Amino acid sequence: MPDDSLLTLTEIQVDALKEVGNVGAGHAATALSQLLKKKIMISVPQVKILKLQEVENLLGDSNTLVAGIIMNVLGDVTAKILLLLTRESALSLADMLLQNPVGTTKVLSEVGNSAIKETGNILAGAYMNALNEFLGLLLLPSVPSLVFDISGAILNSLSEGFEGMSTHILSIETQFSEANDKVIKGYLLLVPDIPSVKVLLSAIRVE
Repeated sequence: MPDDSLLTLTEIQVDALKEVGNVGAGHAATALSQLLKKKIMISVPQVKILKLQEVENLLGDSNTLVAGIIMNVLGDVTAKILLLLTRESALSLADMLLQNPVGTTKVLSEVGNSAIKETGNILAGAYMNALNEFLGLLLLPSVPSLVFDISGAILNSLSEGFEGMSTHILSIETQFSEANDKVIKGYLLLVPDIPSVKVLLSAIRVE
């Protein structure tokens, strides 16, 4: 199957994926609010199909230092999930999770590291559950790993050992914040292999 297949989605199918993004954002906001015991607001996510080479410029350029939370997708498709945050957003997120004033954390501690990975797990789980409900597939995120590096290097590490990786991905831009506090912006990326693109396209049926 040609690897540009994700680009052939109809407008109705793209709108359906946007609705999946909205449902996932609702799940994520609820889960994060329960974790932090305070109200977390998540904006309406922007859902797009991107070329893989466009990803490294989402948060700057290929030499921008970013935080990447990487997970394997288990179940009916073979894919990877990448949550990309700027370094500043990752540190602000750690402050939010550890109940510190935003701007407190300058170097990520082991506790902060674990907290960010848990957030990645929650966000990925929320969006995967929304996709499961919509597509009728079983998609489960694996235990996350956290990497700080330039975005180009993180993309290279994503492709290591990933045979047949698609060059087109599903991007969900997510922004969340506490009331009247700093907005944290990130991108949740679903990177399937080429056979899984066919599975996903077959499942995205809109009546």
